[in-house]
Amino acid sequence: MLIAWSNTAAAQEPKEHSELDATVVAPFHAARGERVTQARTFVVRLTYPDEGRSHAMRWSLTLSGPGPQGAVLRRWSGTEQVGTKGKSVNLPWDGRADADARERRVLAPDGLYELRLLAVADAGTPQEAQVEQQWPVQVKRGASTAPRVSAFQAGLQQLPSLEGQPAYRIVYANLHSQTRHSDGGAALDACRGAQDPQTAPFGPIDAYKYAQEHGLDALLTSEHNHMYDGSDGTNAAATAAEATALYQTGLAEAAAYSAAHPGFLALYGMEWGVINKGGHLNIFNSEQLLGWERNASGELLADVETPKGDYAGLYALMRERGWIGQFNHPAPAGQFLVNGQPLGYTPDGDAAMVLCEVMNTSAFSTNDEETENRRSNYEAACNRALAAGYHVAFSSNQDNHCANWGASYGNRTAVLVASPAAGMPVSRDGFLDALRARRVYATMDKHAQLLFMANGRLMGERFDNHGPLRLATHFSNSAGRQAADVAIFHGVPGGNGSVTPISDQAELTVTPAPGPHFYYARLTQDDGNIVWSAPVWVNQLP
Repeated sequence: MLIAWSNTAAAQEPKEHSELDATVVAPFHAARGERVTQARTFVVRLTYPDEGRSHAMRWSLTLSGPGPQGAVLRRWSGTEQVGTKGKSVNLPWDGRADADARERRVLAPDGLYELRLLAVADAGTPQEAQVEQQWPVQVKRGASTAPRVSAFQAGLQQLPSLEGQPAYRIVYANLHSQTRHSDGGAALDACRGAQDPQTAPFGPIDAYKYAQEHGLDALLTSEHNHMYDGSDGTNAAATAAEATALYQTGLAEAAAYSAAHPGFLALYGMEWGVINKGGHLNIFNSEQLLGWERNASGELLADVETPKGDYAGLYALMRERGWIGQFNHPAPAGQFLVNGQPLGYTPDGDAAMVLCEVMNTSAFSTNDEETENRRSNYEAACNRALAAGYHVAFSSNQDNHCANWGASYGNRTAVLVASPAAGMPVSRDGFLDALRARRVYATMDKHAQLLFMANGRLMGERFDNHGPLRLATHFSNSAGRQAADVAIFHGVPGGNGSVTPISDQAELTVTPAPGPHFYYARLTQDDGNIVWSAPVWVNQLP
């Protein structure tokens, strides 16, 4: 299908997915032949698929530990000119704590270490962009003592009552993906990145069928809201009725698929916004298409006009209509601006935004064996949102643009849905209610189950508290994985301060200072996969 692009200005706007992408491949374990030294090689991968030019990119990688308060053992840094093809930088580590290779005196002691990557492109210019992420690595030469984490006996799907809580069904979902309705849906052997909108062969029905066949319980196809005119800019010849009809088709197809396949929940929504001077967010339950583009006749190519970049206005609309959303692959700077503040807080946004992606696999992965090693960690940005005052749970999705919905890795967003009557499937309304309650954990392992509780209150809850607060983490894994490390984090909502680990144990009793607090657990499995609980929010009374 040939697309007529609108005016020159629109055509010159940066295309979606032309943003900075920086990741580090960090082997959690050393290879078998390196048991004594624990040496391994880290790979920093840098790409910036902005057409037509390369970018000066400054990067640094630090290794610190053991433990969350450990010292920085090694630091690597460099500057690269990076364009569409990208660059990879191999960084060998000899497993030693002394950075001076001439000395070679001290092997790094056993324990868990943290790699932190910071990449900044076009520093000091209006186009400055940055990526920050962190991953664990383990040094283990002999037997190690794993943290004690209370387990619960549960099947993969059904979670029994625990500490007086009602029964829930765990729904393993991928809540971020695209099909041919926007810039996804390409066959794996032909997928080289984002597709020209509405040109790929596979649509939502194909995505739902694929995801169900590959063991997912739910899939959201989240199409870019500004691509319903069939372009990545603005198609001046587009017909408004066709754009809005396509969105309605997607909603109808999702409802029909769920009805015909009661063991699977098909969801359809939109990914609103742009990356450049913006930020993507998913809206899970809007029955109307939102947008800002108009065709040559001045017709709005959407049902409801929402100015591009006006996040405060969008949040107000979402709250008014009862729509809920997710911050997608958030950056710690330059995105979701409100009054010039990244991830700026508004009460409307707090009511509407329920999830924050803490981890994604590569959006353009063609892997269909759950072994993709290009992954991004957004915990720093999500912590910034929590510290700003947002009540968001963590999610973990795949942002699939190729036809491998949910299959590039084993990561999932796990949603604890109140168990329906015996033999009844999980409903869309029940699923959305669970998202509103923030009964969610993010996992890199589809077999993991994690609960975090505070004085018997379930993760996601907000409550007043007098006196001591008992924090407890419960974990199990139906594939037999064990915990290698656990940390409990603390922050102050609305304080815009740091979020810090306060314990390396699964259980902790504290008496908070008067005022608001949040706590969450992060558990690292013995294979390096991470599971994040939703926070609990506690208002400590004097």
